[in-house]
Amino acid sequence: MNAHALVRSPRFVRWGIAVDRLPAGAWLALQAVALLPAWSWMARRLADGSDDPLGLLAVAALALLAVHHRRALRPSPALGWLALATLLTPAAALARPALPPLAASLLAVLALACALLAFLPRRVAATPVLGLAVLALPLLSSLQFYAGYPLRVLTAEASRWLLAPFFTVWREGSTLLVDGRLVVVDAPCSGVQMAWLGYATACAAALWSGLPDRAVLARLPFAGLAVLAGNVLRNSLLVAAEGAGRPLPAWAHEALGLVVLAAVCGAIAWRMQRPQTFNGDRHAQPA
Repeated sequence: MNAHALVRSPRFVRWGIAVDRLPAGAWLALQAVALLPAWSWMARRLADGSDDPLGLLAVAALALLAVHHRRALRPSPALGWLALATLLTPAAALARPALPPLAASLLAVLALACALLAFLPRRVAATPVLGLAVLALPLLSSLQFYAGYPLRVLTAEASRWLLAPFFTVWREGSTLLVDGRLVVVDAPCSGVQMAWLGYATACAAALWSGLPDRAVLARLPFAGLAVLAGNVLRNSLLVAAEGAGRPLPAWAHEALGLVVLAAVCGAIAWRMQRPQTFNGDRHAQPA
């Protein structure tokens, strides 16, 4: 081989690597087309105002993940993840007439997430990718319907314990009687949106810091505890102001919610990126 060929060979190598990566993009594109009924339903649910558009943030995070690793996609996909994607794709199509649209769409997003995991580098943890896929669904209104009231009762009871040393507090359902003043823990105080943002932060931070699945699973309970503590604190402060006869104006109500939300998400991001310190939360370091 002459010197001119040696100089030019890296370009051909790079071109060959690019060609090797084409099957990943083609597979994901074809699978996305096959699952088009699910995306159509999700878009309609967002367009008619049935749900909050927070799921778009999860979609954007997954898209950024794919773009970030575009040069490291596997030329040979992981067969386990590819098999799951292949099974879930027709399952999502067949389930659409029989199951509620949200359940069928859950199969669809999991199918696409499994396909993405089949081509992503092995070092990328599966748990946060699957978590973001689930969070991409328009599910906040459904969560509010099924889990909102129990969460409001739990929040009201925790607030009652916190306020009891300072006020005479009684609870009936999700309503508190504070020094004779009736305060209702309403739907926005259930913490559903804070929980969504907290777990989305946990998944994004885990991917950013390169945590393995074992460490992600070990740290996820902290996200739930942080969300619960933050929501109870926010609600307790608002109820205390109402009970004292000094309700906060609307702008202060919103500001307090944003401050607590920022603190909760910041704490979750810190925990997910904190250096690992014990064997149950340690991933292998390169030799």
